[in-house]
Amino acid sequence: MEEEDALDRALKLAQMPAIWITVQQAQGSVPRGEGTVMAVFEDEFLGTIGGGHLEFEAIADARRYLQGSAIGQVLPLEKRFALGPSLGQCCGGALVLKFERVTISDEHRLQAVLAAQALKRFQPVALFGGGHVGKALVKVLAPLPFHVRWVDSRDEIFPSDVAPQVVCEHSNPVHAAVPDLVPNSRVLIMSFSHAEDLDVVAACLQRQREHKDLPYIGLIGSATKWATFKRRLAERGFSEAELQQVTCPIGVPGIEGKEPEVIAVAVAAQLLQA
Repeated sequence: MEEEDALDRALKLAQMPAIWITVQQAQGSVPRGEGTVMAVFEDEFLGTIGGGHLEFEAIADARRYLQGSAIGQVLPLEKRFALGPSLGQCCGGALVLKFERVTISDEHRLQAVLAAQALKRFQPVALFGGGHVGKALVKVLAPLPFHVRWVDSRDEIFPSDVAPQVVCEHSNPVHAAVPDLVPNSRVLIMSFSHAEDLDVVAACLQRQREHKDLPYIGLIGSATKWATFKRRLAERGFSEAELQQVTCPIGVPGIEGKEPEVIAVAVAAQLLQA
């Protein structure tokens, strides 16, 4: 993950300089977008700008700059790479890469760059429920571009070895956490109790009335469960248009397995589409 790469870069920079490569411009079909970074050291590299021959050439250039063997090249500099036949790639786009020499004195600046990238790249997810599916989902989301706020009314339910981008929160009642969610959170509701699920859905719909800042509200369960919930939510005053903001069942269609890990993969795929 990005946080681990950032730590590795800092530790390496304390020992030896590196060339920091940034995708400055991206045109057309390209493997990675603007702002993507990697660090190239004499003996290894951290991160990726997309792999393939493009990355091979960029690493070779970076090591020439490190060794001082690139005559007439003064850093920082920018270089354009067309992703065509000359690179053995057929993406059809082009990238402008910036090469700069960095040392441990640049650490704070680079950490700020990485933090800003993480805010843009990682989407907030609010996961209500620490049961079997919740635990499987947290593991599936770990390598994906999400920051997860994991909420349950049972404090003892959370494992001790969660990924760095997962924050565990005990909230009782559990729906009390909804008003404080980060704007644009994708919400997943899968608590141990249908009563809790209903209260969380109602709190999300109330927030939507006030702020309209939850792009995805997903409720685990069958069509039968959702029919019951719709009736009870209508009794609480929510309109049909408001109820249409809830996705239930959750997960991309066509995946039939009921195992927690299978459900988790289907739900993660749907989150990436949301």
